[in-house]
Amino acid sequence: MLVAIVGRPNVGKSTLFNRLTKTRHAIVSEEAGTTRDRQYGKCEWVGNEFSVVDTGGWVVNSDDIFEEEIRKQVAIATEEADLVLFLVDVNTGVTDLDAEVAMILRRSTCPVILVANKTDNSNQQWQAAEFYSLGLGDPFCISAATGSGTGDLLDMIIEKSPTPSVEGPGEGLLPRIAVVGRPNVGKSSIINAFIGEDRHIVTDIAGTTRDSIYTRYQKFGFDFLLVDTAGIRRKNKVSEDLEFYSVMRSIRAIENSDVCILMLDATRGIETQDLNIFQLIQRNNKGLVVVVNKWDLVEDKSNEAIKTFEDAIRARMAPFTDFDIIFTSALTKQRIYKVLETAAQVDKHRRARVGTTKLNQEMLPLIEAYPPPSMKGKYIKIKYCSQLPDTRIPSFVFYANLPQYVKEPYRRFLENKIRERWNFSGTPINIFIRQK
Repeated sequence: MLVAIVGRPNVGKSTLFNRLTKTRHAIVSEEAGTTRDRQYGKCEWVGNEFSVVDTGGWVVNSDDIFEEEIRKQVAIATEEADLVLFLVDVNTGVTDLDAEVAMILRRSTCPVILVANKTDNSNQQWQAAEFYSLGLGDPFCISAATGSGTGDLLDMIIEKSPTPSVEGPGEGLLPRIAVVGRPNVGKSSIINAFIGEDRHIVTDIAGTTRDSIYTRYQKFGFDFLLVDTAGIRRKNKVSEDLEFYSVMRSIRAIENSDVCILMLDATRGIETQDLNIFQLIQRNNKGLVVVVNKWDLVEDKSNEAIKTFEDAIRARMAPFTDFDIIFTSALTKQRIYKVLETAAQVDKHRRARVGTTKLNQEMLPLIEAYPPPSMKGKYIKIKYCSQLPDTRIPSFVFYANLPQYVKEPYRRFLENKIRERWNFSGTPINIFIRQK
């Protein structure tokens, strides 16, 4: 599920974003228009997960187009998000811009929660009554700064979340592959190169969420679903801000996929937004193939240059480095078959299983030779391990006498040793330590 936080400047969107995602990624300031970069992250609440987008990052702080940019973002948010949090400031009351945003939201079919922020005491709750004039139902009083009311707000978000529809016969068995990346990196070009001129092989299949479309791809012996992304779905009716629109689409494509093809621009290298999208892929536990596009524009194509490029990418994406990097050109169709082949392989790795007997034969002698470090004078013993069945990604459980003392570095050690012995390239792995 994708939740967008909208509202005029300085109502506390970034503060609420930080509160929901339990991060401090968004800069908070009294100055309107502070948020310039793209903020999006994951929120977890009582066993449910959803993505959150702070729309403040896409407002251009200019007197002549400032308000128009806000209206544009609200229009995109209602088109792409599953739920909109409309933030208003209880101290300033209803403004003209609040009323205009409310008018856009009333016309949309997207569920909206009206949130009256900065309600720091009970007396201010009475002031929130004037927001009934916006015609969006009861104002939900919170204080994003102190956290007051945010637990109840999260309960309401989960309550209003859309229920995924049931897929058609056999569709759930097909891998779902998404092409994601920054704007102008070549997503549309590579998808067009995949599809080619024989467009009759492509059929649109309604997906599990409100605006998703899966495109069935049957060519060169492959059979999978391309998740909706640039170049497949029809253009939206809104006049979109390219950056904001791209991020909203990327989040939805990642959430609805099994394997993500992350596109990078060979002429620009790896940038901050590439890392943001990579982190979102990781948080959603999706398979990964990194594709460096526009390789035809690079002059130095030597092995040393390729090695330097690969090392730079893996260094920025560490500690997860077990993924393939493919250098392609969507324009010349160089190595695009390799991209599809690798994505299909990553999906197989995601579904792979290791027999319990084989796993114990390989891992227990290794654990005995390199046991977890003792804690508080107590020795930790791992006696048994197995792979959990029916999980989205390969998940292994190790049974120990004192699981609470096994720390993250040793979990990474176990993961690395599993990767050395079995091919799980491109897919994340879960390591659990439980009481034996």
